[in-house]
Amino acid sequence: MTIKKIAIGCDHAGYELKEILKVYLQTQNYEIIDFGTHSTNSVDYADYAHPLADSVESGNCDIGVTICGSGNGINMTANKHKGIRSALCWMPEISRLARLHNDANVCSLPGRFITVEDAKKIVDLFLSTEFEGGRHTERIRKMCDF
Repeated sequence: MTIKKIAIGCDHAGYELKEILKVYLQTQNYEIIDFGTHSTNSVDYADYAHPLADSVESGNCDIGVTICGSGNGINMTANKHKGIRSALCWMPEISRLARLHNDANVCSLPGRFITVEDAKKIVDLFLSTEFEGGRHTERIRKMCDF
């Protein structure tokens, strides 16, 4: 899959990292669709996770990146969507394996627990790793058909 359009969204705890990642990804010629939030004012992550997940699920965006304080809440919300396989990625190797073995289509970051440099590495690996297929294909089918 050639990734061109990335959906990105966060709550207030992920806002600053989201803004840094947007610029970083744009310099790599990705088209970024920003689902918000657009400030550090307190908000509910679900208000941003659902529209982002809809855009990935529908194919309007190729892949998604979500950010909240721990990464958990926004990750769980995105995973409520049948076509979403969102993975909580707190280190580069987890990110690579989420794509390689789980065909994850949303990368969820814990904004309060990782550095900017680690976030860039995590997202870089998420975007550059292809799903391995093979023995993992049946596992993904079982996950998605449940």
